[in-house]
Amino acid sequence: MFKIPRGTRDFSPEEMQKRNYIEKVMRNTFETFGYREIQTPSFETLELFTAKSGETILEEIYSFTDKGGRNLALRPELTAPVIRFYVEKLQMEPKPLKLFYIGNCYRYDRPQKGRYREFKQAGCEIIGTETEEAYAELIALAYKILENAGVKNLELKIGNLNILSSIFDKFKLSTDQKKYLTPLIDKSLFEDIFYALRDFSIKNEDANILTELLQTSDIKKIDNIIDDETVKKELLIFKKILTLLKESFNISYEIKLGIVRGLDYYKGIVFEIEAPLLGAEKQLCGGGAYELVPLFGGKKSPTAGFAIGFDRTIVALESEGFKFPNPTLDVYVVPFNEDMIKQSLHIVKNLRNLDFKVDIDLLRRGLSKSLKYANSINAKKIIIVGPQELEKDSVTIKDMKTGEQVISPIKDIGKLFK
Repeated sequence: MFKIPRGTRDFSPEEMQKRNYIEKVMRNTFETFGYREIQTPSFETLELFTAKSGETILEEIYSFTDKGGRNLALRPELTAPVIRFYVEKLQMEPKPLKLFYIGNCYRYDRPQKGRYREFKQAGCEIIGTETEEAYAELIALAYKILENAGVKNLELKIGNLNILSSIFDKFKLSTDQKKYLTPLIDKSLFEDIFYALRDFSIKNEDANILTELLQTSDIKKIDNIIDDETVKKELLIFKKILTLLKESFNISYEIKLGIVRGLDYYKGIVFEIEAPLLGAEKQLCGGGAYELVPLFGGKKSPTAGFAIGFDRTIVALESEGFKFPNPTLDVYVVPFNEDMIKQSLHIVKNLRNLDFKVDIDLLRRGLSKSLKYANSINAKKIIIVGPQELEKDSVTIKDMKTGEQVISPIKDIGKLFK
């Protein structure tokens, strides 16, 4: 007997109902914000991903050499393929360019709750604008997608890597020192950060200031502590984005300068959206402004985007007790006997042509068992095609919820269900 590969999943019809529901909500929300869907290949050249993330990503991806000797990789994420697509074919499109995607990705991770080796990701990129309103709308879109999906308990955290980098520069931290601090900042290990700064010969007072800045969510406090003109300018832009989020989109947020997403290519605004109920795996969405276009050979253009963990969103909904819509069948048709099959199939065809979801008894199981089966598949109505009714060009229609039965002319069935 063959078994499913570790870190992958099969999805039952019931599970696919949930996934299709979430995908439909996400797709609809993207479109209401003016985004258009694109699709890229499941595999790309290996160099595309090492150019973006460095050689260390080789440990995390599925890579292979094809029969032509080309080094390829299954995509571990979708931002790099989308920017490759943009540079290759879309640079002359009118700006801003709003693109979204929903697709499977592959990573050689240790499987755990909400994290798999094959997983679905939804996200978007906006290319060609860096106005405050563009960033505010992008963050609002991410929040709205999760809200529309049904997640109730959401926390939006916003940082700014330009501010953080300027603070690092103010304290004259080297590239290696920044790299050492990054994982500590990411994990909010503030005591370790303080002692690391002291080891870097940063004065006690300055180490305290930096550690305090990483923990504060008060923008006025940041403004008061830092007197650097570059930081002041970034703070002004940051404040405008926050004001738009609060006053135009009515979205609450927490300032978190400790968000350190991809310091090599993220620039400026960064954000994360979390579902606190999920504990250590609480992040549902991450994104921000970044610079990848020149790295991939394109003309410099401001870019921002985000990615949402599709599977983790479902886990968050289930943790909150969300009730997914039950799959339903509009009509289940039951031929009373073999002589009724031909006419029953004709009725089924006509109803399907009217876009009703219709199934028919294909096991010749009889009326009693057919009623039980129709109930198990959530059929709304049953049509019983019997000889007596058929003589009058009619059928019996039973409402499975109320139990009410009526006899209807076959020609009027479609009208009855509308």
